[in-house]
Parts: sequence; C-alpha cells; structure tokens
Amino acid sequence: ARWRRGYSSAGAAEYLHRSIVPTMHYQRSLPRLPVPKLEDTIGRYLNAQKPLLNDDQFRKTEELAHHFEKGIGKELHEQLVAQDNQNKHTSYITGPWFDMYLKAREPVVLNFNAFMSFNPDPKSEYNDQLIRATNMTVSAIRFMKTFRAGYLEPEVFHLNPEKSDTQIFKKIIRFVPSSLSWFGAYMVNAYPLDMSQYFRLFNSTRLPKLNRDELYTDEKAKHLLVLRNGNFYIFDVIDRDGNMLKPSEIQAHLKYILSDNSPAPAFPLGYLSSENRDTWALLRKNLLDNGNEEALQKVDSAVFCLSLDDFPLKDFVHLSHTMLHGDGANRWYDKSFNLIITKDGTAGINFEHSWGDGVAVLRFQNEVFKDSTKAPAISPQSQPASVDSSRAVQKLDFKLNDALKAGITKAKQKFDASVEALSLDMIQFREGGKDLLKQKKVSPDAVAQLAFQMAFLRQYNQTVATYESCSTAAFKHGRTETIRPASIHTKKCSEAFVRELSKHSTEELQKLIVECSKYHGRLTKEAAMGQGFDRHLFGLRYLALSKGTALPDFYQDQAYARLNHNIISTSTLVSPAVQLGGFGPVVSDGFGVGYQVHDDWIGCNVSSYPTRNGKEFLQCIYKSLEDIFNVLKGKKISN
Repeated sequence: ARWRRGYSSAGAAEYLHRSIVPTMHYQRSLPRLPVPKLEDTIGRYLNAQKPLLNDDQFRKTEELAHHFEKGIGKELHEQLVAQDNQNKHTSYITGPWFDMYLKAREPVVLNFNAFMSFNPDPKSEYNDQLIRATNMTVSAIRFMKTFRAGYLEPEVFHLNPEKSDTQIFKKIIRFVPSSLSWFGAYMVNAYPLDMSQYFRLFNSTRLPKLNRDELYTDEKAKHLLVLRNGNFYIFDVIDRDGNMLKPSEIQAHLKYILSDNSPAPAFPLGYLSSENRDTWALLRKNLLDNGNEEALQKVDSAVFCLSLDDFPLKDFVHLSHTMLHGDGANRWYDKSFNLIITKDGTAGINFEHSWGDGVAVLRFQNEVFKDSTKAPAISPQSQPASVDSSRAVQKLDFKLNDALKAGITKAKQKFDASVEALSLDMIQFREGGKDLLKQKKVSPDAVAQLAFQMAFLRQYNQTVATYESCSTAAFKHGRTETIRPASIHTKKCSEAFVRELSKHSTEELQKLIVECSKYHGRLTKEAAMGQGFDRHLFGLRYLALSKGTALPDFYQDQAYARLNHNIISTSTLVSPAVQLGGFGPVVSDGFGVGYQVHDDWIGCNVSSYPTRNGKEFLQCIYKSLEDIFNVLKGKKISN
C-alpha cells in the first residue's frame, strides 16, 4: 500500500502525482505534422517578403518564387512528400532540425541556450539557498521518477477544460486504446501534445564532435552534478532500488558542498562548454586522452546540473545576465539544463536547445515550482541528516596538460569578450495588459508584436525581418514553426502612428490595430497547425543540399537571405512559475526579445550587441504600447 501512494521507506513522496491516464497514452495516435501545399508556402513566403522589399525587389523575388514553384521546387516538394510518407513514425522536420542545431559550430551559450527564471517562493523564509536547492532538487527528481513511471499527467491543450479536464473524461479515455486515444480527446476539443522530447530532460548532454555534435543520454546514472565556485561535485540521489535519497540527506550533501572552502580551480573546466564546437571537440578528445574519461562520463551522465552561485542578485538585469550566461566557470552549458540557484535563493533554468523546445522545459518548471512551493520536502526548521557527506560527495578532479590549460584560458578570454559585448535591458509596462486588450477584442500577442514593429520604425526608420516562435507540439515530433509578425498590415499601421499621426482619426487608428490583430491571429493559427512557410522551405533546401546538386536560385536570392537574417527575434511565455525568460540576439545586429503579456501589465526584456541600442528600443516599445492602449481607449494621442 505504501508503494501505491508512491512513498518510499523514508516517508517522502517519490512522485508528484499519479495520473489516471498514462503519460504516453496519446503519443501513438498524435496526428502527423502536415507538409503544406507548395503553392500555399510560396504565397505565404511572398506575403512575408512584401513589407521588407521595394517594388522592384519584390518583382524579382516573386519571379524567382514562381519559377521555383513550377520547376525544381515542385520536384523537391514531391520528394519531400514521398520521403515523409515513408517515415510515418516521425515528422519531416525532425531530422533537418536536429541537424541544424547539432551542425552549428557557434558556442551554445548566448547563441542557442535560453533561460527562464523562477518566481520566488511565496513563503520568503523558503528562499534560502540551501532550502530552495534541496526542495527544487527533490521536486526535479520526483518529476523524473513520475515521468519514467508513466504517472505524469499527459500534456494536453484544453480548449474546453470544463469538458475535457475532468476526472470522468480521464477515466473513460484511459480505456481507449493508444492508437485511437487522440481522437477521443479531439472529440471534446482537447489537443494532446507531443512528449517525445521529455526523456532528454534528464541524464542528458550535448557532446561536442567535429562537424556535428551528438546528444547523449544514460538513464542508468543515479548521481547529481553540482557546480560551485567552478568546482564539480557529484553524489547519488537515487539508491540501488531506484528510490530517491531522503531529502534530509540531499540537504546534508548540499550543505557540505556549500560550506566547502576549496579554492576555485585555476583553470575552470566549465569554460570549455562555452567554446566553438569544433575547438571544444578537439579539446574534449585531449581531455579523454589525458585520463579524464571517468570524470567526464560522470558530468555527461548526471541526472542534471545544479549550479550554486555564491552571490545575491542586485536586480532583474543582473538576474538575466546570471541566468543567460553567468560567469562561465560555474555552468556546464552542454547539459540539457542547468538549475541555477543564487545566494539569495533566486532560481532559474538555462537550457541547451537542440534536444527540445520551450514546451517541455516549461512543463518541467511549472511542476517543479508547484511541487517545491506547495509540497516542499524540507522546511527552514528541518535538520540535515547526520550522514558522512565527505564520503558520499565526490569532488571531480580533472588532469590538465599545458594544451588543455591554454585551451581553457583562451575559452575564458573569448567568453568574457562575448559577454562584455552583450547588453540586457527590460521594461514593465503597467498601463494595461491582456484583460483590457481582450475587452477591446484585439489579440494581446498581436498588440505586443505590433509595438515591436512600431518601435523599430520609430528608432531605425525601417521594417525588418522578424521572427516569432510558435510550438507545433500538437503533432507527432513537432518542434516549432515561425510566425512572421512583420506584415503589410503592421507596416501600414506603424507608419500611421509614427509618421502620419495627424492624417488619421482615432477611429481609423483603431481600425488599423484591429486589422493587424486579425491578420496576426490568422498567421498564429496557421503556424500552430503546421501551415507556416519557414519549416517547409527549410526542409526543401535541406533536401536539395543533401543531394549535392546546386542550390536552386530561389535560395540564392538576397531577399531570401535577408528574410532569414532575423533582426527582431521574439519569444513569449506566461506561467505562474516563471518570472522572466530571455535569450541572446540570433544575429550580431539583432535584438532578442522575450516578452510576457500578463492580465494587467506587459513585461519585455531585450538583448543586443553594440551595433544596436536595446535601451532605446525598449523606450520606443514603451511609447508604442502607450499609444496603442490610448487609441484603443479612444484617447487622442500625439507624437
């Protein structure tokens, strides 16, 4: 009976919950990601190009596109469809997308890894570093165990939760065979999401290899990796029977690590994971040849990486820098994720992006936050177990030769220079949010995106390639699709607000906003249904390259390159567990925009390099939001 409740002999809960419906119940019957019709893709592509080109440029691009559609593009599309029909177990984007990430040679930090920081624990005395680290570690292990046992609630998007998010529905659907279960959910307007990425959350890492990295997972490993002050420690968190270590023992071991006063290593290994991937691959080979195989194996296979920082945070900007990149010595950027906890108990996650997308990481964060705050394993009054941590905790020792020491020194110099060039800034717009926008019948996401377009026009006097990420997890092995928020509608509306305000009445401006909102809603719906154009064109290009034939002219068009040079790269998420999230710019002259539209306020944080001014961009975003909200309220505005 004890096992039934999921309690170990120590009496601590081993599982977060026990779902009536098995975790992977819907996976087999998920619909497949559609390959859009080529003519639809070309049409959508040209719509996205229109606001970025003058008439002559557009005519040329249109001609190339139609030529492609009737010729080589048609052949490639037919081959892609045939190939997709032969691989019904997956999606057409899976292979190319993994390749895109794993073949990239830039450092993962700043270029690919993103962060999401947790809200503080509502009970302030629980925000102590040791207590929070213990509670979050326990909750993370509970999540892992719950997922592996098949007890984790399946991830489902409910359009009508009163009907589908109910005990009665779950009791019925669990008896529907896996091959049909998706249809049962669909009947009540519920959309189960792909969960194929989740297993890579744990015991996983990205291994640097020449030309293409590898994802590595070893589910048998039972130890946690803890970094503090650039030193690497490991201890087992799962025993021989697969039970979790008692929370009081985890607390004891973490306390031991936090009070260890070993000096920081002269050559911190963490920097290597911030290097160019080929450089790092060669250095890793050197590490292995130099007698570090066992130590590296421990790093790679650890359940996850817990990074304990020795300083408190000053403000949100400091928090963003800490979670996005930190000092380089106290992170292992190749791990599927680093759980970072600072001296004042602020927690965040920095995750490697090749293995999975925000949806899986966010579910993990939501569950860990909920469990660690609502059912914390230890309290401020808890005493750590009296165990011999000096025996249980092993400090990893790396043998470094001169080439490795030089490699670490160089990696540190490059890391410091990259971080030095990065600016992070943020604003909170407190004059309204989702509630007001919905009341005015406009899409909150559309308004945020419109504000970015308006702001860029105000600051730089142009409309540029813009990227918004959209999950396609409603499909088997779906990843993401791109929404292209810059449209002829946002351009027209932005020009009206920024350049010709006097020519328009408030009613006309309202109409323009509504127009943008409708169009953005359509784009979003298309993307979520796998009907964008970016992934399809990417798949066709990948196919052309894999055959070793010349790249079609369509892809050699300057306009194609420019559309894929995303100067404004954006991503949004709202969750009770997450305070803010962010990422670096995806191009050197770009902005990385993380934003959240809350009920009554909008948060926005921007990353940039010296060629762009992020502070000024945020001021322009603020002004744009102010103008849009005032117009929607029927107020007259001025420049």
